[in-house]
Amino acid sequence: MSPDTKTRSWIGWDAPRERFLLTGFLRPGQERTVLLELTARIAFPTVLVLSLYLLFAGHDRAGGGFSGGLVAGQAFVLRYLAGGRLDDSSTVPLRPPVLIGIGLTIATVASFVPLLAGGQVLESAIYKFTLPLLGQIKLVTSVVLDTGVYLLIVGVVLDLLRTLGSGIEADVDAAAREQAR
Repeated sequence: MSPDTKTRSWIGWDAPRERFLLTGFLRPGQERTVLLELTARIAFPTVLVLSLYLLFAGHDRAGGGFSGGLVAGQAFVLRYLAGGRLDDSSTVPLRPPVLIGIGLTIATVASFVPLLAGGQVLESAIYKFTLPLLGQIKLVTSVVLDTGVYLLIVGVVLDLLRTLGSGIEADVDAAAREQAR
């Protein structure tokens, strides 16, 4: 074993070897925080499921598209803190302005669709039906509007992380260059 190989093994001995533990990208010039990355990997899908619960339970209970979108946004903030800007872009394949546009379009269309049936703007209907294994299902049409709001809020949070986060990373890079002089 050469001295260089021995030194390298001491440097990266605590780096995670399994792919699911990695955030995917290492911030340049910063050390990896394995505990934060692992916590983010475990908490991210759990928080997203909670946000979906809030989205669908919002008609009868606390929650809705705005609350669910904010909770999902917090999951992306945690992911950003663990892996940086590049990690967020690998999680959501759409650019944030596209996500904002899709959410706004869904919310706008869902709010005007009742006019086609002779109703009022933002009017919702409740449909109840029975499925063999699931039992009675209650479908409220306002969940479509909530889904649009959910996507809109997630897009805004991702856009804020992208714009503000890139500024913070640029400041960190500038400070590191200044110290190197």
